[in-house]
Amino acid sequence: MKPDSVHITQIIHENTLKEKQDHYAVCWIKNEVKWIEINHVKYKNVSNSIFFLDPKTTWKIKKKDGSTSCGYILYLDNEVLNHPLLSNLHINQVRIFNAGEIPLFKLSPGIEKRTQAILEMIDELLGSPLNHKDDAILSLLNTFFVYCDGQCNIKSVASNSDSKTNVVYNFKTLVDKHVVEYHEVAEYADLLNISPKYLNECVKDVLNVGSKSIIIEQLLMRSRHALKFSSKTIKEISFELGFTSPDYFSYFFKTHTGITPSTLRNG
Repeated sequence: MKPDSVHITQIIHENTLKEKQDHYAVCWIKNEVKWIEINHVKYKNVSNSIFFLDPKTTWKIKKKDGSTSCGYILYLDNEVLNHPLLSNLHINQVRIFNAGEIPLFKLSPGIEKRTQAILEMIDELLGSPLNHKDDAILSLLNTFFVYCDGQCNIKSVASNSDSKTNVVYNFKTLVDKHVVEYHEVAEYADLLNISPKYLNECVKDVLNVGSKSIIIEQLLMRSRHALKFSSKTIKEISFELGFTSPDYFSYFFKTHTGITPSTLRNG
């Protein structure tokens, strides 16, 4: 990886301007800013949001008076996005940086802290002399994009207020909050006071996937994280994620990943 392939900076100045003209930019605005201007259109009082901006996009950010760091700007070149570890992600398959519009992710509760931790680790690694730091940075970027693809509430556009979009936003918020309790689409439809059929219709129209896949994706993400980064037994993980037995958890995991939980943990 070239030295300048990945660059990160905090939003700490009154005005933050685009630094890397030929890089893609991920703007994570944690604390509310006065506005972010994208292609000469201002979005005011934005917070807890991620914007994905391609090199052709012009943008700048105006911080509120008296505020400290409002988030991060992560710059990535084309070589990094085409790396095998990242290129197969669904988020790349939908060409999020080349959508003809400005994609926006509104982060769901709880994901904000994880996002910040990932970006802080990338920032720390970029300035370190550690061996294999490129591998570590790519792994963190992969985790970051997986969160964006699976745990963020919804890809939309800042001006989008469509009712189906709101249904999907609320559905993904509920999945993020209740996925260890509820594994079935009908249970979320009940919480939303709509029919499972209509919920599926909304998710299909907005995200082009089925409602069940959102639940599965969330369970797989939490499973992988627990298996790789915790010392809990597979039995403990299975029950914490709401599965009726370790055997069913193993069956579920292998069906959707092609490998067993033990293989992932020991790999």
